Amino acid sequence: MTATFWNRPATWKAFLLVGAYLVFFLAVGQLVGVVAGDDIDKDNVLADPASIFLALVLPIAIGAAALIVFAWRVGWLRAIFGPQPIRGRGWMWIGPVLALLAVVGHVGATNWSNWSGQQIALIALLGLCVGVAEELATRGLAVKMLRDAGHGERFVAIVSSLLFALMHSVNLLSGMRLSTVASTIVYTFCFGICMYLVMRVTGTIWAAIILHGITDPTTILSSGGIDQAVNAGGTDGWSALTGLATIGFMLFAVVAMFFIRGNATAKPTINA
Repeated sequence: MTATFWNRPATWKAFLLVGAYLVFFLAVGQLVGVVAGDDIDKDNVLADPASIFLALVLPIAIGAAALIVFAWRVGWLRAIFGPQPIRGRGWMWIGPVLALLAVVGHVGATNWSNWSGQQIALIALLGLCVGVAEELATRGLAVKMLRDAGHGERFVAIVSSLLFALMHSVNLLSGMRLSTVASTIVYTFCFGICMYLVMRVTGTIWAAIILHGITDPTTILSSGGIDQAVNAGGTDGWSALTGLATIGFMLFAVVAMFFIRGNATAKPTINA
C-alpha cells in the first residue's frame, strides 16, 4: 500500500495497521521457529540465552524495525518521535509514577541469583525492543492516525489503548489460558492509558518507550515468566509494593480516561 493511501485519514486504518503488524510479527516468529527451532527451549523460552534471543528478542526486533521503516516510508517519523502536538497537566503524572513504583517493586522482588548475566542482558534488550515496537504501533502510529482522522484525545487514548490491549490476545495462540489472557488484556488496557498519559505530560513518545521498556523486563525477571504482570503479588514488601502500585495505576487509568480533554488538530494549547 502506498504512502498516499496511509496519508488519507480514516479511523479503521489504525486497526488495519495494528492487525497487519501482528500478522507480520507472528509470521516472523513462526519462521524463526522453523529455521532455529532446535535451539529454542519450547518448555521454557527463558531457560538459556539462545532461546531468549531466538524466540523472543529476534521476532520483536524485526517487528520494531519493520514499523520504523513503515513510519519512514509514509513520512511520519518526525511527527511521531518529535514533540507532541498537545500537552497535558500535572495530574497526568499520577499514572506513570504508579507504574514506575511497580517497576521498583519488581526490581526489589527479583531473585537475581536465578539469572545469568547473559539472560539479564537479553531480557533487558527484549524490553527495549518491546517498548519501541508496541509504543510505536499504538502510541505512535495509531495515535497519529486517530488524531489525523479528527478524533478528540479521549477517543484517541481509549482506542489506542484498546488496540494495545487486543494485541495481547494473540497469547491465546501460544496456549495461554483464556482467563490469563483476559486479565492481561484488562491490565494492558490500563497500562496503555498510563503510557498515553506519560506521552502527553512529557510531550514525547520516548518517555512512554522508556517506561514500557523497563516494565516488561523487570516483570519477567521478578516473576520468571512472560505476561505475568497481572499476577503480581506476594507477601514480602517489594511484592506488596508492586501489587499496590499495579492496582493503583489500573484504578487511576479507569478514572483518568474520563477526564482526558483536548484535540490535537486544534490550535496547540495545554489541556486537561
